[in-house]
Amino acid sequence: MNKDIIIDALKSVYDPEIPVNIWDLGLVYDIAISDKEIIITMTFTSPTCPMMEELLQQVHDSVAAISGGRDVKVDLVWDPPWDLSRMSEQARLDLDLTEQGW
Repeated sequence: MNKDIIIDALKSVYDPEIPVNIWDLGLVYDIAISDKEIIITMTFTSPTCPMMEELLQQVHDSVAAISGGRDVKVDLVWDPPWDLSRMSEQARLDLDLTEQGW
């Protein structure tokens, strides 16, 4: 199991309010892989995200589907806080967030 496979799975999860996947939004801070588990450390753009529980479940399920039997844990963190600089260049282009616009 390598991180690229997990990243591909995470790229299938979209915030319904933002037409960009959670990986390119920069919501995933870390992926830890051991023989027994995969831990995804992530955040959201806002602690009041109305889709938070559903998205956490989607993250879990997308990684569990390719986990090879490992336990999957999704750790939600708020530190460091998310900001636009975490987004991929493609995500900023998709959302028309050039450096002049943010």
